[in-house]
Amino acid sequence: MRKITNLEYSRPGCAEKADQILRGAMPEFLAHGYACTSMDKIAKSAGVSKQTLYSHFCDKDGLFTALVKRIASEKFRLVWSQPLKGQPDLVLRDLAHRIIENASEDEYLCFARLIIGESSKRPDLAEIFVQELIQPATVTLTEYFQNCPHLEINDPEATARIFVGGLIHFIMVQNVLQGDKLMPMDSERLIDSLVDTIVKSGQKTPSQKISL
Repeated sequence: MRKITNLEYSRPGCAEKADQILRGAMPEFLAHGYACTSMDKIAKSAGVSKQTLYSHFCDKDGLFTALVKRIASEKFRLVWSQPLKGQPDLVLRDLAHRIIENASEDEYLCFARLIIGESSKRPDLAEIFVQELIQPATVTLTEYFQNCPHLEINDPEATARIFVGGLIHFIMVQNVLQGDKLMPMDSERLIDSLVDTIVKSGQKTPSQKISL
């Protein structure tokens, strides 16, 4: 497997220029796919010279890897930066709405399709996505279940995976696989059932509440 390295920029304005290149690369990859996108097209779309492009990214593989990491990291910050504190039903409903809202954006879904399509040839891309988004999201929710005084959950990590996985499955089936036409379901119905199942299964008994 290819070694995944982090890009570091020390020169003034270098990070901003790299971000400009990644923003320009995104529509090219979405429009033409990975194989048919060239560094020439990316340079033109980003409004930079090829020399500037190659001074930041040595090849298309490295650029696409950086783009995957950037998108995954941004999604994690957008959805999970808000602390998970409060009553479980309110916290989980709010979190579910943020996940569905952010993961259902057209650009994000198109990019997810692209990553899935390339993952057989570039398994490191899927690994980056899991490391930057799925894994920290699961850890964050697991810690909430472990520390929430209103819940007594036997397996916090498995429950966190059920919650996140259920929402991802809904988004993939409805929006990526066109399931909204064959088996439509309102997202609120799924959220209600998912939250109610977790909260009811983890409710403390009266004796447990008294002992707190």
